[in-house]
Amino acid sequence: MFETLKIPIMVLGGLGIFLLGMKNLSEGLQAVAGHGLRKFMSLATTRRLAGVGTGAISTILVQSSSVITVMLVSFVSSGFMSLAQAFNVIIGANVGTTATVWIVAFAPDPQVLGLLGMGIGGAMYFFVRNEKCRNLGLSIVGLALVFLGMYFMSKGVLPIRQNNAVRELLMGMNAQSFAGVALVALVAAVFTAVVQSSAATIAIGMTLASQQLITYETAISILFGANIGTTMTAWLAAIGSTAAAKRTALAHTLSNIIGSLIFIPFVLPVLVPLGQWMFPNWHAVTETAKGPVLLGVMAPIAVTDTIFSVLRGAVFYPLARPFIALVEKLIPQKEDEKPHLSVLKTGAISPVVACDLALVEVQFMRDSNLELFECVRKVLTGESDAENERHIIHREDILDNVQREVTEYLGGVMKKRLPGIVANRSRRLLRITDELESASDEATQVLKVVNRLKRGGLRMSDKSAAKLISLHDATFEFVKTISPWIRSPRPWIDIAKVQNDSKALHDIIKDSRLAQVGRIGPDDPGSPLRVLGELDIINAYDRVRAYYLNIAESLAGGK
Repeated sequence: MFETLKIPIMVLGGLGIFLLGMKNLSEGLQAVAGHGLRKFMSLATTRRLAGVGTGAISTILVQSSSVITVMLVSFVSSGFMSLAQAFNVIIGANVGTTATVWIVAFAPDPQVLGLLGMGIGGAMYFFVRNEKCRNLGLSIVGLALVFLGMYFMSKGVLPIRQNNAVRELLMGMNAQSFAGVALVALVAAVFTAVVQSSAATIAIGMTLASQQLITYETAISILFGANIGTTMTAWLAAIGSTAAAKRTALAHTLSNIIGSLIFIPFVLPVLVPLGQWMFPNWHAVTETAKGPVLLGVMAPIAVTDTIFSVLRGAVFYPLARPFIALVEKLIPQKEDEKPHLSVLKTGAISPVVACDLALVEVQFMRDSNLELFECVRKVLTGESDAENERHIIHREDILDNVQREVTEYLGGVMKKRLPGIVANRSRRLLRITDELESASDEATQVLKVVNRLKRGGLRMSDKSAAKLISLHDATFEFVKTISPWIRSPRPWIDIAKVQNDSKALHDIIKDSRLAQVGRIGPDDPGSPLRVLGELDIINAYDRVRAYYLNIAESLAGGK
């Protein structure tokens, strides 16, 4: 009885170790790649072929196509990348994800490699203070866990040889016909959707094939199902998000399903013989301490996975435009829907990348504020119309929503145990978001004060208007100086100069207040209310100055 229970315990435990290893490997590599990963992926916005290459290399770097597709969902949703650009990256990511299978296929002794990696990676992670070295150590630990997971799964299926019932069940997964190939692919797709790792499904298939518990044809059929099931992660990221995010997930799913349907008929007549031809000794049985094993079967499975991914990409690359048009027709976008940060499951991606995604929205707020202050100047000069005023109010409402989204999103990130540098960056982004939203409130405040004066029949004198416009321009210059620093990587900031500039601007504001108060006089009965409104405008610009000073100090590393 206990021997029978050991089989699922070993296999499930090995699978859990494998998945934990993939998670740590991916997170560690993302942290090592750091803030340059999103910048590297921005190459996809240049040319189509660059997008494919970017997708392949990025996936190899982070060892997870799911991470890349989740990033793409957010990039498209936030407007950082178009759906067509994202689809090129998806094509490349499907090719890049085969690198994991190659690593598993050519691991000489997973137990030795796993223990060696745990020793080296553990030492780097626990005893080295350098953040990048620790992240690299985490990556090595993750890779070691992948090998150990493979070892335990392989060891766990050994007793199946003596269990005729289970062995017959597995051998019953007959992929000797088109219907059999399709059925195996369907089972593999469901399993991959549950574990959210195509590499884990393929690794199990490779293990079973090496133990001669499933046929080589069945292992190849598993590849097709795994490539379909892995698209579930993109849908989890797109749930509750924009139409653009759902289009990205649909493009990923449809391309993988259609690609599999196109090539499934060629599994038995073409792909299986091709892999066997490239590795003629694939069927050689090697006697090991664990018994006879088909070690050579790993390589043809890996090469077939790569060939399939490349051929599928070759089919869709020239058809990208009509395919994207079809996806856009299947999921229409609402006219009033704006790009925004996806309601992502932040556990799906590393905190480093999550901060990069949040930065996209923070930069949207930064640029929106610049536009808002340009619109407010028209209010002060009298050039504003109803459309300009509606735009100011609407844009400020949008920024309120963006602040809420970013706060909720980063709040989810900060619930995790974070490296110090990532925790500080998350807090810094939260503070900058709050300061930018507060500055946008002051823009609407200026509009409200001017309209209040108009309704009261109080007109600003030419001298007062000129003074307020001059103050606006001085504050706007201060804002424009600081705004470009809200990016990654952060530039060096001469914070002493910024503080001196802020003080000089504050002195101008103080002088403006005194001058406005001095304009109250007995010859102008309405002057107290008019001056009160003008003081409100001056105070609004003083608060804007303070908000952007806070941003600069935060970026420079201040508290």
